[in-house]
Amino acid sequence: MTKNIDQGMGQKELQKIVLNTHLCTGCGACVGLCPYHAYYNDNIVILHECNINEGRCFTFCPRTPTDLEVLRKVLFDERDLTGELGAVKGFYITRASDIQVRKNAQHGGTVTALLTLALQEGVIEKAIVAEGQENFLPRSVTISDPSEIKKMGKSKFVVSPTIAEFNKIAKAKPGKIGLVATPCQALAVAKMRFARTAGSENNIDRLKLVIGLFCGWTLSWHKVVNLLRKKTDLEGIIGMDIPPSKYHTLEVYTRNGTVGISLDEVTPCIREACLYCFDMTAEFSDISVGSARLSEGWKVARSWNQVIARTQTGYELMELARSRGLLEFMDVPRENLEKLKKASMNKKRRALKSLIDKSGHSNELLYLDRHDPVVRTLLE
Repeated sequence: MTKNIDQGMGQKELQKIVLNTHLCTGCGACVGLCPYHAYYNDNIVILHECNINEGRCFTFCPRTPTDLEVLRKVLFDERDLTGELGAVKGFYITRASDIQVRKNAQHGGTVTALLTLALQEGVIEKAIVAEGQENFLPRSVTISDPSEIKKMGKSKFVVSPTIAEFNKIAKAKPGKIGLVATPCQALAVAKMRFARTAGSENNIDRLKLVIGLFCGWTLSWHKVVNLLRKKTDLEGIIGMDIPPSKYHTLEVYTRNGTVGISLDEVTPCIREACLYCFDMTAEFSDISVGSARLSEGWKVARSWNQVIARTQTGYELMELARSRGLLEFMDVPRENLEKLKKASMNKKRRALKSLIDKSGHSNELLYLDRHDPVVRTLLE
């Protein structure tokens, strides 16, 4: 699954081809596996040299060379696979039925409703979600009480080391775990799931649900904090959002109202690793959730989510939410799926261009395999 792993790859190679080249996504997959890696102020830090030839830090990293096609075929029903979006078992427009959940959450509150249901029904016993700390610094926390999920709904577009939290919790005590993941984080746990067949001890069997988030990019904590300090009080920020491209704005929600920031100022704050991301819709999740796009316009669409169920687990959870009345379902506009496919492929094209620019040659795509069928189609 990871190319060249039989040649022996560990911390030294991880540092050389990921950390030193700014490919690191900050997902935390290499943290908590051994005492030598740590997360500090939005960075993965190596505390001590490690000479292990075949390290899990390298194997699980979403930016080490990966055979995506093998992962797709192992983890999903091949009948559901699409080149543009990965597996699609069901496609929906939804929002939480509870108005208060929608008010406190990002967009339609679908993620909050699904996580709450999964905890209540015992699908999972713990949920790992992102939470902001002092000075806007992100972290990931583990929640067992369904009522606490409602407090975690707003996005701030700064990555949290979610997989580091999973590594810690999965090692500490038994229990079924669910997590909310960005595309790179979802890929990391997919690699963990595959590596289980090779006998890796990573407690991945405790992971029972991955809810992925559509993601165009995340922001460097250091850079965005410097920008936001010029615009508003950091402690007063309660959430952020990006309207459709025609608005060209980042909306920052504060206790005193909304602050609009031009994307011209925001773009320099994008984490460099995001430029090389091949996945917009968290293709290696059980369920993927993003903001809706509707003909009625942004004022209506911002209170709904587009949702992809990818696995049987994801599909069954969506149908359970429907039967319990916890989600409202809108008839999906005929053109929405095709538009989402187009947007996803556009991100893949941009990522390929960035990877080629970085490596200097179309034959060297760093962590992607140029023979992957989706990659090959785009290159041709």
